[in-house]
Amino acid sequence: MTARVLISDQLSLTAVKTFQDRGIHVDYFPDLGKDKQELLKIIGSYHGLAIRSATPVKRKIIDAAVRLKVIGRAGIGIDNVDVSAASRRGIIVMNTPFGNSITTAEHAIALLFAVARQVPEVNISTKAGKWEKNRFIGVEVTGKVLGIVGCGNIGSIVAQRGIGLKMHVIAFDPFLSEGRAEELGVQKVTLDDLLVRSDFITLHTPLTDKTRNIIDASALAKMKNGVRIINCARGGLIVEQDLIEAIKSGKVAGAGIDVFEVEPPALDNPLFFLEQVVCTPHLGASTSEAQEKVAVQVAEQMSDYLLKDSISNAINMPAITAEESQRLRPFIKLAEVLGAFAGQLTDEDIQRVEILFDGSTAGMNTRALVSAALAGLIRPQIADVNMVSAPIIAKERGIILSETKRDKSSAFDGYIQLTLHTSLRMRSVVGTCFVDGKPRFIRIKNINLDAEVGRHMLYITNKDIPGIIGMIGSVCGRYGVNIANFALGRDRPGGDAIALLYLDESIPVDVLSKLLTVQGIKGVHPLEFDPDFMKYY
Repeated sequence: MTARVLISDQLSLTAVKTFQDRGIHVDYFPDLGKDKQELLKIIGSYHGLAIRSATPVKRKIIDAAVRLKVIGRAGIGIDNVDVSAASRRGIIVMNTPFGNSITTAEHAIALLFAVARQVPEVNISTKAGKWEKNRFIGVEVTGKVLGIVGCGNIGSIVAQRGIGLKMHVIAFDPFLSEGRAEELGVQKVTLDDLLVRSDFITLHTPLTDKTRNIIDASALAKMKNGVRIINCARGGLIVEQDLIEAIKSGKVAGAGIDVFEVEPPALDNPLFFLEQVVCTPHLGASTSEAQEKVAVQVAEQMSDYLLKDSISNAINMPAITAEESQRLRPFIKLAEVLGAFAGQLTDEDIQRVEILFDGSTAGMNTRALVSAALAGLIRPQIADVNMVSAPIIAKERGIILSETKRDKSSAFDGYIQLTLHTSLRMRSVVGTCFVDGKPRFIRIKNINLDAEVGRHMLYITNKDIPGIIGMIGSVCGRYGVNIANFALGRDRPGGDAIALLYLDESIPVDVLSKLLTVQGIKGVHPLEFDPDFMKYY
């Protein structure tokens, strides 16, 4: 049967040709994505759906797509796709995470110059017949300090361009190692140091719980008077009202904004009425070269999957063969859980990751397992990371990775140990899969325990003293937090101890505060794991 693909967005015609050259039937309806009812009528006939941002692929569409095997997003963002619904239906969701990097970086540099020399306002003034040379006094970029928040794929390109402009480039990125920073020619700094020192600040970090509102009133207060800010990353990184007030007060001399908290922004958005602000309509990825790249890339990826079952840049599926799928999938999830555990507990720079495969796991596809562990580790910082992009992102940030395999050395048939080295500490976690295929924690900080993995968990470090278990249960019960499972371990009587609680819901912040007042408790850390992990068994 010939595979059928629908393109429902404005995509380069090279994508159509790519599908046709592979023998795939393709229908190109570039405006269909805006007509939900019409899309619902015809989506059931297709095996693949190629989109950009204009087609919302939500649960109703997915439920109607009875033959759909793959959704391909030409670009990185997947906000318009219900990935959980697609996963439950067994539909692969792919993106093209690196096709827009150069284009977005160049747009940031374009906005930097536009803000430095007030180009848009000068243009309007001059075309109005004015000759206001004394009004528009700009600043040079040469010799200025360029602060980059997020020095991954796009940020590193901006850094290279900044160095070429003879700027002093500094960068804040928890995943950027000293070695990678030295290779790029940038100085790695803390966020506070970057805020204090920079003449220009440009944002190139994903929007996560940790980065949301990273530029707020308190951050702006730390900056130099006359700083200029560029955002081509994500709306929500900057608190717009705080930025507006800082511009009005003269604290911020100018800003280049390509992304907004709400898109499209309201016509009366105050940013539009400030001549110090240059606004563009989310153009970071909008060049003909970039659109060509992502169009061809998504068509090739979808064709490879539909014709060969080959998976690349998948958001919701590990890259494994059909033959090894049944045996490997539980351990793929185990590796991801171990990485997610370490990643959620780590705020410092990650320097090295060591992964040990013991017993039966040593004979598995450890490349897939390593990729899954890295994806879990990085996802708390970069939400849309997947098994394909995780090793690339780790390499870009200079994280040293080592893998060891050894024969069975314990009572377990096989297990995986992940050890994380940061600038401040070493953290180790060990897990295995029992006969039911469910991942379990069996050792943390060299303390043995047996803990089932759940969606909502709480990790507690404490001294081994009498009554502490009862106090934990009492505090949780007082605030209506139900404990589904409670696992304990200690290194010796009266020594260090840990507890892992499997909860029915996320634990409120005030409960965490109360637990920290319990005598003997040293730390409490809420953990969240993929709610769909059962689909892997």
